[in-house]
Amino acid sequence: MISSFLNMASSPLPFAPTPRLSPVPPHTLPSITQIKNLWGRRVLIQLRVKCLTDPSRDLEAEAEAETTTSSSSSSSPLSSSSDSSGISAYSWCAGLGGIGLVETSYLTYLKLTNSDAFCPIGGGTCGDILNSDYASVYGVPLPLIGMFAYGFVTIFGIQLAGKNFPFKMDENNARLILLGSTSSMAAASAYFLYILSTKFAGASCSYCLLSALLSFSLFFTTIKAFGLQEIQKVVGLQLCLGGLVIAMLSTSYNTSQSVPVSSAELDLQPFTTEITRESSPLTLALAKHLNSIGAKMYGAFWCSHCQEQKQMFGREAAKLLDYVECFPDGYRKGIKIAKACADARIEGFPTWVINGEVLSGEQELAELARVSGFKLDDFVQLN
Repeated sequence: MISSFLNMASSPLPFAPTPRLSPVPPHTLPSITQIKNLWGRRVLIQLRVKCLTDPSRDLEAEAEAETTTSSSSSSSPLSSSSDSSGISAYSWCAGLGGIGLVETSYLTYLKLTNSDAFCPIGGGTCGDILNSDYASVYGVPLPLIGMFAYGFVTIFGIQLAGKNFPFKMDENNARLILLGSTSSMAAASAYFLYILSTKFAGASCSYCLLSALLSFSLFFTTIKAFGLQEIQKVVGLQLCLGGLVIAMLSTSYNTSQSVPVSSAELDLQPFTTEITRESSPLTLALAKHLNSIGAKMYGAFWCSHCQEQKQMFGREAAKLLDYVECFPDGYRKGIKIAKACADARIEGFPTWVINGEVLSGEQELAELARVSGFKLDDFVQLN
């Protein structure tokens, strides 16, 4: 009412004849002092209302809202973690697992069909390793176990990437299962690399190395996605899983080595295989050179790779090789390997010992020439 009165008093009146007004008694108009008092009360009331809102509470509410937003965005580090290209850790696990699934499926097919593996690096050593006693665990082909492991990680990664958690489990349990799977695979790969370096010294298996690389990549992908703080909470579980996997593999290999099935069932008499290929000037010169420097080839009469190695040299050159038969009396239960082969610690056939270097498996002529120091300048290139 007072503000309207002041507005009316300050606004100019239009030019018009001023009507006669009846005199107003002086006591009905507010005085200047009353107007100031009323205005001051209004300002004081407004200040009190603002003080009651407590700006510190507004700041606390804003801080809580920011905390809630940040915590919701970081509540799932594995699902939200991604690299610069926006690919989540789940997608990386699915992709790496898919590559491993293709590789192990191929090796499983070769194992079940008794086919030779194409080995781009290492010559025939891939086949020797894949056909050895270490290529199965409790009678189950190792590639088949790897195929199921990679397949599980692939399917699990695809489901988690789409927020489709299997068996109605929550995300934390799904992440722990994925971490346990990749930890077990990494522990198994580490043990296989140990076997490869100790039992197959000098051998090379590109499939084994690729599988180990994929397993370690899966393991470190999940480790990075979890973060250091979360990993510290489950490091004990990882160590237990890794130890359990290594113990199972070690027990399986010790059992298979102590009681070999082949020695209990087979009774092979010594026999010779005819070499049909003719020797070339190159193979004759290489065989003479290997004999002159004391290079030895250790083999067994029933070993197909040994026969292929001799066929590579041809009839005349194969006779010049210093070949050591490790089972001259046949292969049957209770028979032992020849002393010369036992002293050389031969564990697979064929095995070359050239200038103190051990080469396991069938070797290419170019590799034998390189290790022995034989010069190929006077001969045509090897095919």
